[in-house]
Amino acid sequence: TRYETEPGEQAQVDLGCFRYHSADGKMRRVWAFVMVLSWSRAIYVEFLPQVDTATFIHCHLNAMEHFGGMVERYLYDNTKLVVLGREADGEVQFNARFLDFGLRLGFTITLCKPYRAQTKGRVESGVKYVRHNFWPSARFTDVADLNQQARTWCAAVADVRVHGTTFEQPAVRLEQERLVLRALPGRERLLPFLREERIVGRDNYVRWERACYGVPGNWAHKSVQVQANEEIVEIWDGSQRLAVHPRA
Repeated sequence: TRYETEPGEQAQVDLGCFRYHSADGKMRRVWAFVMVLSWSRAIYVEFLPQVDTATFIHCHLNAMEHFGGMVERYLYDNTKLVVLGREADGEVQFNARFLDFGLRLGFTITLCKPYRAQTKGRVESGVKYVRHNFWPSARFTDVADLNQQARTWCAAVADVRVHGTTFEQPAVRLEQERLVLRALPGRERLLPFLREERIVGRDNYVRWERACYGVPGNWAHKSVQVQANEEIVEIWDGSQRLAVHPRA
């Protein structure tokens, strides 16, 4: 059954796999994170070389910043990034870190019924739109270059077309929807989700983004968190910063 939502009420999220031939002739793949605001139909697209809970959360934060805030609830299929399984009575076993993310930001996590992915038809259509409109002409050197092209495509094509259901431009409706979006928490509240979990190797080095960063002391086989920007890489254990390195 088709249904409509109010401004600021719902967004739908999905991942799509996109394959391509690299310069060496090998078939490779990237993942596309796609979020669509259900009322305005505004779209956010971000490509990833691989997907885990940390990158999935980062994409949410990037999308929320792009849209200018949060909606009340986010709709997903039964991906392991959100839900690990269901009990015999149907009770959901959430991915603990993602559930903590939702609780900390204050949005509601909603799920499609199993094997009913069409419940989130807006974002299903969004992934297909990326696949058929953007992807065939994409030519890129790396994921950063691909994402720059995707941002340009969203702004210049996807959000300024006249949508087939609303008969309005998503960009125009987004300006109205932004008035009711909820503000993101401060950076301090988000810091735990800006770090990626890693296990320290037996040589006391952490491998991250194809480079290795040392940790002082005996941390072999223990879990730490990596926080990085364009210039430095920090290694943390909870609230304790263990090391700071120039980014390789």
